Amino acid sequence: MSAGTPRIGPTGDTLAGPVELDLTSVDGARRPRADAVRNRAKLLDAAARLMADCGAANLTMDAVAAEAEVGKGTVFRRFGDRNGLLLALLDHEEQRLQQAFLSGPPPLGPGAPAIERLRAFGPAVMRHELDNVELYLAAEPPAERRCVVPARGLRRSHLVILLRMTEAATDVELAAETLLASLDTPLVHHLVEQRGFSLDRLDSGWQDLVTRLAKPLP
Repeated sequence: MSAGTPRIGPTGDTLAGPVELDLTSVDGARRPRADAVRNRAKLLDAAARLMADCGAANLTMDAVAAEAEVGKGTVFRRFGDRNGLLLALLDHEEQRLQQAFLSGPPPLGPGAPAIERLRAFGPAVMRHELDNVELYLAAEPPAERRCVVPARGLRRSHLVILLRMTEAATDVELAAETLLASLDTPLVHHLVEQRGFSLDRLDSGWQDLVTRLAKPLP
């Protein structure tokens, strides 16, 4: 089973936990030592503080090392390069979102009807990504990889499951892709910042799209 494909429980809920953004296989890798986990968390905390102060575009490995009071080599060994650091930060934020829609309170999480969870999903994703927009834009993968990132696969599978639970009279896989496309981070950022769309307007558009795509057979 791939990292981006969740297991499905008897009630149709996704059972897989959050997936990482990194596409590198970790099969056979040793479990990280406790001190390595703590050091990684310390570096990510330092990077998050710096990013809040100066923005993702100005985040450097040297600055993270100074903030965390470690040698620059430690940062490079842990993350490889600046892009690896950004991906690690993005993974942390993405897992927070995944926890919310996989196991958080309803209506976004389990316990609400599928149609209500669909209605809650879009606004939650848009707000999450706008709150972290510099990070998402800075770590945006190249075009040829954008649609195969495991975290996107988990979102798509989650939407497919919810659409099936609504007994939508449509091609649910294509409908899930259509819904995901409307949540594209650069698009939402463009609509809000360059076009002046309000979040209320985007929320209304999402609700209309869900209503159309999740319409069951009469």
